[in-house]
Amino acid sequence: MLPSIIAIDGPAASGKSTLGAALAEQLGYLYFDTGVMYRAVTYLALARAIPIEDETAVTALAEQVQIDFLKPTVKDGRQFTILADGQDITWHIRSPSVDAHVSPVSAYAGVRRALTQQQRRIGLRGQIVMVGRDIGTVVLPEADLKIYLDATEEERAQRRYRERRARGEVVDLESVRQDLRRRDEIDSSRAVAPLKQANDAVYLDSTGLSVPEVIQRAMQLIAARDCPEG
Repeated sequence: MLPSIIAIDGPAASGKSTLGAALAEQLGYLYFDTGVMYRAVTYLALARAIPIEDETAVTALAEQVQIDFLKPTVKDGRQFTILADGQDITWHIRSPSVDAHVSPVSAYAGVRRALTQQQRRIGLRGQIVMVGRDIGTVVLPEADLKIYLDATEEERAQRRYRERRARGEVVDLESVRQDLRRRDEIDSSRAVAPLKQANDAVYLDSTGLSVPEVIQRAMQLIAARDCPEG
């Protein structure tokens, strides 16, 4: 049987979202990028002029806001729709300002507690590909298949640079590299649910691989996994 719960973890720009969405489409599963929840809280804090460094205020926001994760509701290239108290913020959460502030927000223990419970509730329904930084270690340690997707810092910087340039942003490669390095440090050293590979996760290095090649290798892992469904 195919694994019912697939967890994909890894650092920023490793290709988790691209792989997760592709696997979910091929398997007919729900694709759930948990990082968008932290991005949503970050965007709302910035939009409401809540200081990012005010952990108490940001945590209160995370506990109060209703965040809904849906399949695409608009045909504009989105992979999903994110609603915050009914407001569509799908594209707002991808702004450079959110990129620059999301790691501190995601490190707050109260924010993580507020969002992890909802993530588990969704994930335990099964037939899901869940993507994040602590899925296999904290959110869904019982996942049938865990993949830790990685790539070299230079490869990830190049990917993020091309992505941001494609969005029309004026940015240089070195600043992107520094942003990623800072993001990696925050994610891997935070006290609550730090980024790390689960002991039973399969390590997949995407450096030098095309998207189809990464997808093919992941599908081979899925096919080789003998897991009961449900």
